[in-house]
Amino acid sequence: MRKSIPRERLREQLASSVAPSPTAGVTIEQVAFDAPWNWLARGWRDLWAAPRVSLAYGAVFATLSIGLTLGLTASGLESLVLALGGGFLLIGPVAAVGLYETSRRLESEQSVGLRDGLRAGAQAPGQLGFFGAILAFVYVVWVQVAFLLLMLFQGSRPLPPASEFLPTLLFTAHGLGLLVTGTIVGGVLAFLVFAISAISVPLLMTRRMDAVTAIAASLAAVVSNPKPMALWAALIAGFMALGIATLFVGLVVAFPLIGHATWHAFRDLVREQPHSYL
Repeated sequence: MRKSIPRERLREQLASSVAPSPTAGVTIEQVAFDAPWNWLARGWRDLWAAPRVSLAYGAVFATLSIGLTLGLTASGLESLVLALGGGFLLIGPVAAVGLYETSRRLESEQSVGLRDGLRAGAQAPGQLGFFGAILAFVYVVWVQVAFLLLMLFQGSRPLPPASEFLPTLLFTAHGLGLLVTGTIVGGVLAFLVFAISAISVPLLMTRRMDAVTAIAASLAAVVSNPKPMALWAALIAGFMALGIATLFVGLVVAFPLIGHATWHAFRDLVREQPHSYL
């Protein structure tokens, strides 16, 4: 005969299965599937609560993207714009430090200015610089992989001009191979960056911890909330793709929107003590 579990013990097991789990020195919360939409709504409010700061960051990011595109075009490498420009977005989580700080200050009803955002990175108690180096390394890896894939699928063929690049990708065997393989590899790297940076940068801004611990907490947040975090990753990819599709002009709004929303994602996913803030 099967032995019954005592009622009190059963209650403890049920409570532990739904309770937030402590990971890497912080407590990871579980959120609802539609939570990312709420993060976007709060991020939108932050954007228009501090439009000068937010749009200035978006304009800088868009200008850098346009500059990279023009540089590749002037070098005759316009076919690399999609690969290298998309990879450039991998460093976005660190580039948005000022936006996280803006949302933090709005939340605590403090004054908001460009100078405050610029100071946030330098005054962060955690290893923010080291984490930025990790993302830069991932970007370099992506650039090397992109060139390797081009050599593998293009062979001795010269890079097609921009006007012929899309037809080459869609209507040739080597182009389709490059498109499929590049999409898979790029998607894996992008998801890796998303998983390690979902809450890492805000954590490093507000807590005295090392980058590895922050990465572990970010991974735990993704693992503990697979469906909402998958939705959040898809929303980020969609908004950034729209920004790029508008010749990078849309990044002026999309980049700060995602940046502010990321702060609110962090606030919902991590239980922190008030004294840990700057």
